[in-house]
Parts: sequence; structure tokens; C-alpha cells
Amino acid sequence: MTSSLRRLLILSVLLLPSVVAAPALAQSGDNPLDAPKAADSEESRLHAWLDGQYEELLDRSPMAIAYAGGKDRYDEIDDMSEEAARRTLEWQRRSIDELHARFDRSKLGENGQLSWDLWIFQYREAAMLWEVRRNAYVFNQMSGPQTAIPQFLMQIHRVDEPADMDAYIARIGGVARAELQLLQIAKRHAANGVRPPRFAYEMMIPQVRTLATGAPFGGEGDSPIWADAVHKIDSLQEAGKIDQVRANSFRAEAREALLSEWQPAFEQLAAWFESELPKADIVATGVGGAPGGKDFYRAALANSTTTSLTADEIHMIGLREVARIREEMELVKDRTGFDGSLGEFFKFIREDDRFYEPSTEAGRQAFLDSAANYVDEMKSRLPLYFNKLPKADIIVKRVEPYREIPGGAAHYSFSTSDGTRPGAFYLHLINMRSNPKPFLEATVYHEALPGHHLNFAIARELDTVPKFRKYLYINAYQEGWGLYAEKLAKEMGGYRDPYSDFGRLTAEIWRAARLVVDTGLHDKGWTEEEAVEYMAGNTALSIDQIRSEVRRYVVMPGQATGYMIGLLKLERLRQKAEREMGDEFDLRRFHDLILDQGQMPFDLLEHRVDRLIATSQAASASAAIQ
Repeated sequence: MTSSLRRLLILSVLLLPSVVAAPALAQSGDNPLDAPKAADSEESRLHAWLDGQYEELLDRSPMAIAYAGGKDRYDEIDDMSEEAARRTLEWQRRSIDELHARFDRSKLGENGQLSWDLWIFQYREAAMLWEVRRNAYVFNQMSGPQTAIPQFLMQIHRVDEPADMDAYIARIGGVARAELQLLQIAKRHAANGVRPPRFAYEMMIPQVRTLATGAPFGGEGDSPIWADAVHKIDSLQEAGKIDQVRANSFRAEAREALLSEWQPAFEQLAAWFESELPKADIVATGVGGAPGGKDFYRAALANSTTTSLTADEIHMIGLREVARIREEMELVKDRTGFDGSLGEFFKFIREDDRFYEPSTEAGRQAFLDSAANYVDEMKSRLPLYFNKLPKADIIVKRVEPYREIPGGAAHYSFSTSDGTRPGAFYLHLINMRSNPKPFLEATVYHEALPGHHLNFAIARELDTVPKFRKYLYINAYQEGWGLYAEKLAKEMGGYRDPYSDFGRLTAEIWRAARLVVDTGLHDKGWTEEEAVEYMAGNTALSIDQIRSEVRRYVVMPGQATGYMIGLLKLERLRQKAEREMGDEFDLRRFHDLILDQGQMPFDLLEHRVDRLIATSQAASASAAIQ
């Protein structure tokens, strides 16, 4: 599924969160995806057709066009109705039929076959998730559409010309309509007993209230949306593109749209959340006990890991990995000179003031500065480990107040394919006790460099593959790469401080513990408190972080399992290549191979690695004969 469509489906939660996009770039010479010349014509024809299909699919989501940097249908917000999602799925099915009718896979080169396989893969994932959509939570406290769609308007919708402001004002009404469409879907789910736990409503209500409080709605200060609209209007005026009269007109039009369309929609959301809160479970647990919940969770795991691993198998992998990492943590703890047990060391890092910046503006800025320094240091080391690097820069930012939550997870926001909008690494800093300094370094390496930004930006800047592969996101691949990047950074000279190295291991054990906790919640009937207790006993994360994370796992079943499963798959592929290629193994070449054809399920990625190994072994054998 394209990133565009996937974003639409993530926002509407008609399908589970799973994928967002990134493609590949065929390197010259020894790339195993260089197609035989005989297949060039058929492959070119296929890729041209896929580009046309992608454009048709993209045109179904004007928001996705904007995410990709375009301005077509710039005054529209996606149709978030279930019927629109159904039509898109049916369009995908017809596209697969046409693919089989028009092309012969056996006549394609490796690159064309990969495009073929990925186009089909997207549809199969979407169809699988559609069947279990009734068990999904439409709104949740993490990245639900109640904040994600307003965030799109404020952060993604660029206003460079007066016409862009006209489109912005039109999209105010579109946001309101989309939220109400999603509200209708959520009501259907709730009628079947599918609603998130009470804590989700308790967090979502103030999120929604904040978005309709302050000018022009009433209350102190400016609302986030009004402040954004005024800023964009003022920027046009400062650039000399509008005069005072036009600026005043824009403000009046924006105010009217906010009062007549935005405010009623968000008031309806808040009112419904408040009415649902007493019906929601106080003791939070997973989806497995609900009607259809087991099938829903099986689909979530398959989608999140791109494997057929069962919940029991994933649970056992998690227990094994937690035990392994604990042994490594003991060694690092001893390096610090700490005299006490591992559990006491966890408590020491959680509670000692030396590991936290103060919750002041100066403390927050110091934390942001440290993150930026880690990014800059990593930039200088990348050429030693990667041949291909992105054009787009990466910046460090604090999460905006209207969506900032205590203990919220740091995250990455995409750059554009032309590099004009940099990637952004976001940190929640409302409560600095949720941000232990020893964990910052690993977080930077995961979210920024050499993690998400490197992967996504390289993919989006590629120009030798069908466009849809530039925007394909596969959870286990992407998050597995992020976790692999955390470990790779140690090879690259990171974590010189043992406390930061312990933070790295804490991040790794956190992902291993997720396997235990996610399956515990959704397959074994664990409660939120049982999950918190397990995480507290096996990580040095603060209790605020642990609770925030557990609540994320509760409302996003399966998503957190992709990280460690993805890491383990990538490590096994590297070990396999190192073992079988011997002295011919080149780490930069291996990394390019992982990144330079975009994201894909692990069976297809392993096929690429096998091709690399076979090509290397054939070359070595030929050289030996000569």
C-alpha cells in the first residue's frame, strides 16, 4: 500500500496501523537487482503502468499528495468514510487482476519481479486487515485522527502563495467533515463493544478541548489552529504577496470557518468521548477477550512482523531476549562501579537527579541541544558505513503543546522527496522526568541517524523504481532498521559513556520486553498493571515512560512487536552474509542493499541477500579459476 493510502487508513483506522513508504535505488555494477537486458522492455512497461496505478491511488488521497510535497487537490481533506475505504480496496483488487492480465512475471528482471511482488503484497495486507477492521480503535491517545488530521493542516499544508491560504481555509471545513465521518465509524464499533480503555478517553478529551479553546473560540490565548492560520497569513503579508486588506479578509474567512465548522465538530468529538468514558473499562487489558479479538490480533501480528509467528512464539522469543540482554546489562553496570543489584541500578537511574535535566525552559533546551549534537556527530561518521546518503537534512524539534503528552514517545516526521522539507526528530518535553539523559543517545540513533531518517529519506529520494515503492512502509522492516541502527551506532563509535551504553541496552531490552507485554496483553489476558510491573522489573525506564508505553501497546495491538522481530531478522541476514561471503563481505555494500530498494517484507529481503551472496560467490569462483 502506498504511504498515501496507508496514511489515509492509519488516520481512519479502518485498517490497522502498519505501513508507510520508502523505495529503493538500484546501485550500478554489482547490484543483484540489475535486470537482464532482455527484461528491460517488459520491466519498463510494468514500471510505467505501476506509476500510472500509483497516481490513480494517490489521487484518492489529497492529504497523501500533500505529504509527498504536492499541491494537487490542495483544498481537500480525504474522504474518511468506510465506503471510501471499501472503494479503494476494490480498486486495488481490480488493479491486481489487471496486473496479471497485462504482464508475465517470468519475463521480468529481478527489479521488476520485486515491484510485482510488492504491489500484490500491499493488497493482500489491506484485504487481511479489512476483514478485522471492526475490532480497531478509531480514536486513541497516541496518534488518533483527533490530533493527526489537525496536525496535518498545521504542519504539512504549506502556504507559499495566496491560493494556498484559500485552500487552507477550505480544508478547515474538510477537517471537520473527516472527524465527523470517523466519529460515525467509532460509534459503530462502540455499539459492538469495541472501545479503548478509560485512560484513552481521559487523555483524548483534553486533546480535543485544546484544539477548540482560545481565540477565536473563547478562552485565554490563541487556539493552536488560529495561531497557525494567523502565522501563515502574516508570513504572506511579510513576503509582500498580500496587502493588509487581503490579510484582514483571510483572517475573517478563517475565523468564520473555524467557528461555523471546526468548533462544532470538535465539540461533538469531546461530547461523545465524555459520554463514552463511563462505559470504558477502568482496568485496561488487550483485545483478545473481545468477540473476534483473537483473529484481529493474529492479523495485527502478521501485519506488524511480516512473519507467520504465533503469539506464543513471539512471547517466548521475548522472554529469551530479555534474559540475554540482562546479562549484558550486568556487565555494563559493573563498568560504572555501581555496587548493587541490577534492579537497584534500574532504580538509581530512574531516580537520581543527575540523569535528568530540570523541567525548565533551560533544561528543555539543553536536552534539545544534546540531541542535535548527537545528530551532528553521527553525520560525520555515516560515510564510513554507508555509500548512499540522503540529500534531505534532519532537524530536532519539541512536540507542539497541543499534542504533547507526559512520557510520550519520541518520533520521526518525513522529509520530502526533493529534500526541501527536512526530516524532523520530535521529543516530548512537557515532563523532563520522562526523559532520562542516558536514553537520549539511543533514541537519536533510532529516530534520526542512522535510523528512520536515513531509511526514509534515501527511499523517498530514489528515482529508478516505481513511485509506490518510494512510499511503502512496512512496520517490521522500518522499526527493525531503527533498532538495528541503535546497535550499529556502537560500532560507529557511539555510547562512549557507560551510562549511555546502559541506555542503549535499556532501549533494546525495552523492545524485547514489548514482545512479552504485547502478547501478554492481547493474547494472555494481562492487565495494564501486570504489563507495567513486568516492564518495571526488566527496564530502567521511568514509571511515566513505562505507563505511557504500555498504554500505547494496549491501543495499538501488535505494532510494538515489529521492532525486535525486525532487528533479529536483520541481524540474521547480516550474519548469514558475513559467514558465507567471508573476506568479500563489505558492510557498506550490505547496508546499501538493505536500504537501496525500499522497504519490503522479510522473505523478499532475504531473497535479495541470497542473491548478493550468490553473486559474490560466483565472482570469487570465477576469479579463482582465472
